[in-house]
Amino acid sequence: MMKVIIMMLFMIPLNFKSFWLGQLVYFYMMFMVIFMFNWLDFYSNISFFMGVDLLSILLIILSIWICSLMILASLKVKNMYNKYLFMILINIMLLVLILTFSCLNLFLFYLFFEMSLIPTLLLILGWGYQPERIQAGLYLLFYTLLASLPLLVGIFYIFNKSNSLSFCLLNLLNYNNIYLYFSCNIVFLVKFPMYLFHLWLPKAHVEAPISGSMILAGVMLKLGGYGMIRLMILFQDVISMMNSYFMLISMIGGCLISLVCLRQSDMKSLIAYSSVAHMSLVIGGIMTINYWGLIGALGMMVAHGLCSSGMFCLANISYERVMSRSLFINKGLINLMPSMSFWWFLLSASNMAAPPSLNLLSEVMLLSSLISWSKILMISLMIMSFFSAGYSLFLYSYSQHGSFYSGLYSFSMGSIREYLLLMLHWLPLNLFILKGDLLVWI
Repeated sequence: MMKVIIMMLFMIPLNFKSFWLGQLVYFYMMFMVIFMFNWLDFYSNISFFMGVDLLSILLIILSIWICSLMILASLKVKNMYNKYLFMILINIMLLVLILTFSCLNLFLFYLFFEMSLIPTLLLILGWGYQPERIQAGLYLLFYTLLASLPLLVGIFYIFNKSNSLSFCLLNLLNYNNIYLYFSCNIVFLVKFPMYLFHLWLPKAHVEAPISGSMILAGVMLKLGGYGMIRLMILFQDVISMMNSYFMLISMIGGCLISLVCLRQSDMKSLIAYSSVAHMSLVIGGIMTINYWGLIGALGMMVAHGLCSSGMFCLANISYERVMSRSLFINKGLINLMPSMSFWWFLLSASNMAAPPSLNLLSEVMLLSSLISWSKILMISLMIMSFFSAGYSLFLYSYSQHGSFYSGLYSFSMGSIREYLLLMLHWLPLNLFILKGDLLVWI
């Protein structure tokens, strides 16, 4: 693990030299990481405080992939201002994310978990579009910080009781303490975000630059799922009593948010709310505490990271030409950019879990685990599945069809860079299903 960290540190001076070279090194690093690790569900590559299992390695690869695509998407930053500061921020963010997903100590996980907030905040404040980005940044900061303080107290309590914070040893413990359960899990539910704690997410997405939206949707939301899967094992006695309440709120919230998606006029806002709807399924899968639920949640986190990031890229491609994110102005784009309409269709289809995307595989796993937990959930799952197709079709048909706004001038088709960017989101999302046995190998 240390070689990846050292490589990240030595890349910091490289960022002053070249914009695109940094991206090539990220791609190289990703293939190096893929071939370096064991693809097993127990810990490997263990060093002093770091080690990875299947959960960690998939999220580390996703982080490196999304960070490399962030550079590809941010041509405006390269041409305008502060490109070297931007590259260093991405480098630091990736370094912190790799440390978060690979450390084996609960306190160090908390430390890096909080550190990952700072580069994201600087991206929103430094390269966001509207003056409201300051308010969005404060929402993000205070929601996450306020919810994470109880986790710090919970970590001290666990250390005081067990004299260890190692993930490997925490599996042996069992706490019958509702207050500890709340303090350890509330931060992850805010980070996901769960319905009722979700207000920071649409604001942050709408005001963030394309790179900020990509890292938020692609990786930052997954920190919540990672933390919950790691810590849920501590509360085996409390789970049966408390998880049902959170699952109920999450499922009802997912149905309500799906309805909210159908009322959005801002493209980025619609994609951000659809993230909340997808994450409510992931929360339900983790809360069932069965194998299919956990593996389905992991698959959905990876699939959502690629799909949602690609959708934000599409919205940004339209925004850079039309200078508006409104669906009332972004109409009839099939007349102006017909080949880009093809990518809208492919990513919208993946967003509604159409085959052969990884979304479908994970959603089947999550549905089966949730229905085995309680048959009543079938009603909310039917509503969510129906409306996820509804808002994906709404976004596609409303933006691509109809008579286009007469104020639009004729503009160029997509560049090769943009098609490459979208292809690098779509291909892994739809080819990963061929390696679905990685997830369900027993």
